[in-house]
Amino acid sequence: MVPSSRSTSMLRRLSIPGVLAATLCAAVVVAGASPASADPAYSVSTGTLAAALDCPASFTHTSHEPVLLVHGTTSTYSEAWGWNYADALTAAGFDVCGVDLPARAMNDIQVASEYVVYAIRHMYDQNDIKVDVIGHSQGNLEIRWAVKYWPSLQDQVDDAVLLASPNDGVTAGDLVCAFPCAAAASQMTTSSNFLDALNDGDKTPGSVSYTSIYSSSDLLVPSASAALDTATNIRLQDVCSGNIASHVGLVYEALPYLLSLDALTNTGTASPSRLPSNKCSQVYAPTVTLLDVTLNVALIAANFAAQALLSTKVNSEPTLMAYAT
Repeated sequence: MVPSSRSTSMLRRLSIPGVLAATLCAAVVVAGASPASADPAYSVSTGTLAAALDCPASFTHTSHEPVLLVHGTTSTYSEAWGWNYADALTAAGFDVCGVDLPARAMNDIQVASEYVVYAIRHMYDQNDIKVDVIGHSQGNLEIRWAVKYWPSLQDQVDDAVLLASPNDGVTAGDLVCAFPCAAAASQMTTSSNFLDALNDGDKTPGSVSYTSIYSSSDLLVPSASAALDTATNIRLQDVCSGNIASHVGLVYEALPYLLSLDALTNTGTASPSRLPSNKCSQVYAPTVTLLDVTLNVALIAANFAAQALLSTKVNSEPTLMAYAT
């Protein structure tokens, strides 16, 4: 096992077994071979993909499916999830993994999706148990792209819980990308080729249970973009009329967490009818404190501003991969 470089409060990283790595080495040094014949090959080496995955050394919570957390734009696994869902779900009896998307999810989403593909496959292979996936913001696009274009994953994922998912793009992307912008931002414009390909045909392929959770108080991703055809769509204000969750609030407030947990612990998608009677009076997800929120939201905002200024800019959207055309 390769020890994680994160603090001891975070989960340790798993790498692929040494024997398997040696066997496949020649095939994956530059571009990783794809295990399922109907799936595209990786364009990223499996060593790089493995290094981005943060998991416990072994899966011991057999009463629940393991959970993969996927962060959004300008963030990392620990910054987005390490102080909220990772701790809360672990305390609830789940094995939790996270993936660091390359360049803080500022580059080509198609390439970043390969990190999610690898993570799901690796987690599934541990015990041949389906994986639950939770994403926030852009991270949901990686989840959807992975499940759509690597069809073998449709038999390896049980629940996909999408928090504030920009399924139809965001107008902020349109404004920012009127000038050179980050590749991922260009793919989240409302008229991008990437989203056209992602939304072409079945938007919820396979037997995966898709739950999309969003807030009308989200100033970045409008409800119309977050709602996904044929998924179970839950607007927080339809559950608790006084809820004012922001875009970032979906990763630490109690209500979206309760809905996510409901999806993970029941057959099918989330159902507000199963939530506890005090669902609207709870403030934060379990293990989250006001100090956590204050410090981490400030960090997220600072990193967002820094990445907006410092990230590599492109003049046009990345070309669609051959498998998506």
